[in-house]
Amino acid sequence: MSSLTETKFSSEEPNVGEQERKLSLLGGGLMILAGLRHLRSPLGWSALALGAGLVSRGATGKCAYYSGLGVNTHESEKEGFVARSVVTINRPVEDLYSYWRKLENLPKLMSHLESVTEIDAIHSHWVAMAPLGTSVSWDAIITRDVPNEAIHWEAMPGSTIRNAGHVTFVPLSHGRGTEVHAHLRYFPPAGAIGVGIAKLFGEDPQKQFADDLLRFKQFMETGENAVTAGQSANDSAKRRLKSKMVSSAIVKS
Repeated sequence: MSSLTETKFSSEEPNVGEQERKLSLLGGGLMILAGLRHLRSPLGWSALALGAGLVSRGATGKCAYYSGLGVNTHESEKEGFVARSVVTINRPVEDLYSYWRKLENLPKLMSHLESVTEIDAIHSHWVAMAPLGTSVSWDAIITRDVPNEAIHWEAMPGSTIRNAGHVTFVPLSHGRGTEVHAHLRYFPPAGAIGVGIAKLFGEDPQKQFADDLLRFKQFMETGENAVTAGQSANDSAKRRLKSKMVSSAIVKS
C-alpha cells in the first residue's frame, strides 16, 4: 500500500527543469500559432496537437516520456549530473595515485576528454568533446591533494561547464591491490535540456564513467588500453552522430 502511495506522490512531482519548461512553452506556442494558420491541413492539426502537448509540458513541468525513461531534469538542473564508480586494481596505491595525479594522463582514461594541460602545481586547462564535433574547455584547480590517498578538483568560477570531482585510493590488506573510488558532478553546457535529450538518445554518463574506470584498471594492470584502435574510431563516429542528433534536437526545441 505504501508503495502505491509513493508512486502516486512521485508522479505528481515535476520532472522537467525550468529552462526546459520555458523552451517548451515557447516552442509549443509557436507550433500552435503555425497550426492555426493551416487549419485545413492535417499538418496544421498535428502542429496544434504537438504544440498543446509542449505547452502542457511547460506549464506542469511533467513529461510522460521522461517518466518512462527515469529522467528528471528538474533535479539534474539543481543538483547537476552525478557519476560514481568503484573498482579494485591489482597495483600498489602509490602507482595509481602517481598516474592519476599527472592530470595529463586523464584523457587516456576518460572517453569524453580530449586533453588536459597542467599549468602549474594546482591549475590545469581541460578540453572535452561537445556537440557537432566541437570542443568545450575550462580551467580547473586542485582543491585537495593528499599523496597516495585522495585528489579533489573543480572548475574555476565562470567556467563553461561547472564541474567537480574527486578520487580516493584505499589500499587493501595482504597485498590485494587498491580500491579506487571516483566521483564526478557536472552541469552540462546545454543545461538540463541537454541532459534530458542525451538520455533520450541512450547516453549514460554513469555507465561511461564506470567504463572509464575499468579502462584505468586494465591499463594499470596490463599496460594496454581496453579499446582497440578500430573500436575507438567506431565509438568516436557514434559519438559524433549522437552529438549532431542532440544538437539538432536542442535547436528545434
